[in-house]
Amino acid sequence: MATVARAPSDSAPVIDGRRPSIAVVDDDSGFAGYLRTFLALRGYDVRAYSRGDEIIAAIKQGEPPDIVLLDVAMPGMDGLQTLKALKAARPEMQVIMLSGREQAQIIVEAVRLGAADYVVKPGDPEGLGEIALDSAIKQAIERTRLVDELTSLRRQLSDDQDQAFLGWGDSPAMRQVAHIIEQVADSDVTVLIRGESGVGKELVARAIHQRSTRKNKPFVAINCAAIPETLIESEIFGHEKGAFTGALERRTGCFELAESGTLLLDEIGEMPAGTQAKLLRVLEDRKLRRLGSKVETSVDVRVLAATNKVPEEAVARGELRNDLYYRLNVFNIHMPPLREHKDDVPDLVQALLADMNQKHQRKVGMVNEAVMQQFMNYSWPGNVRELRNTLERAIIVCEGAVVEPRHLPPAFGHVTPRAPVHEANAVRLGVGTTVGEAERLLILKTLESTNNNKTRAAEILGISLKTLHNKLKEYSGLNVEAAVPD
Repeated sequence: MATVARAPSDSAPVIDGRRPSIAVVDDDSGFAGYLRTFLALRGYDVRAYSRGDEIIAAIKQGEPPDIVLLDVAMPGMDGLQTLKALKAARPEMQVIMLSGREQAQIIVEAVRLGAADYVVKPGDPEGLGEIALDSAIKQAIERTRLVDELTSLRRQLSDDQDQAFLGWGDSPAMRQVAHIIEQVADSDVTVLIRGESGVGKELVARAIHQRSTRKNKPFVAINCAAIPETLIESEIFGHEKGAFTGALERRTGCFELAESGTLLLDEIGEMPAGTQAKLLRVLEDRKLRRLGSKVETSVDVRVLAATNKVPEEAVARGELRNDLYYRLNVFNIHMPPLREHKDDVPDLVQALLADMNQKHQRKVGMVNEAVMQQFMNYSWPGNVRELRNTLERAIIVCEGAVVEPRHLPPAFGHVTPRAPVHEANAVRLGVGTTVGEAERLLILKTLESTNNNKTRAAEILGISLKTLHNKLKEYSGLNVEAAVPD
């Protein structure tokens, strides 16, 4: 082994004001020790691993280095297999392959898999190998810096779009939303954002985060309605390896992913009662316990919650814990449906057109008067999300610079008359019927009218399929198809 060369005076470039971290992955302990000394002399933060699976595990546990120096020939998981797994886990990872000799076929495959460079292991008397490695590392660090800058720029553009959303229009309702956001942004209080689906609740949460002192830390959003009940605790709190069947490795939950930043719990009313109790404890104690762990972990996370339900009604129905509701509802932001602030539609249209033009590389500048009139007369049951989707379709099919009625979806804005309610489909309620009983009768009658098609029944009732299933569990002592009242 050659003597380690003295570090040049201009070594150790920095990333975000810190020393770059480099992981050495090599089963040869002698060469790995040599590299550690070589890199430490140049001011790098060095970690060493003897196997490919060790570096993969470290990255999955949230300890990614900036650069990886990876030996090609290793027992078990070889260098190319490890490279493939590294790039799958973190595509932006800069990986430099090391080998005792040049091998054209290996070089081609390494480049195809995403290696940043391929360097013959240092050890020649002239020190040319060390010079080549030093140069490769500095180039990789520069690429890392450029990737970080590009990611930051993209995030800033996204944040600007989120902030622009709150400037779309000048209606009293939206001014009130913007005012509350400015009031709560700098504090760490929990905020409950309420409103119908599609009104922009997540954009409000992002705007709060972006105006807070945590803006440079993670923003993590999780939709509680989209996760199976059996997995939601693992998604939020994380789990240890072996905590349950299928838990093959340790998993970091959303709370830990959002450390020092902001966590949005969307559709909080769909969270199971048991998980709500655990969430309440985390909010109170600022500590969590992963599934299968005996150790509590402290967390520093600001929690925001959102719901498309009326929270007070969800509490009355037992879907939302009363104590959790009051813990989340320190501040309350109501996002109005678009039909209640249609004066903002023209501004929304222009902002969305600009966004869609950039996304699809088009130059559609406006909608004509007839289209705008249709927009103003429409009730927008899908709110801003529906307006966005409508304009996106129009931009794609529009041949010129102006959106015309023919570019809108077929039958857009046409209201289909409701068919008269057949007596057989009516629900009769006597004086003294409780809200809970009325709800049960309505759900069961709706199921009967759809021939027990739960998906269709949930659509008619305006609830999620998960909520319908939960309701039916409550009525589990009933024969759903037979217990419907006449």
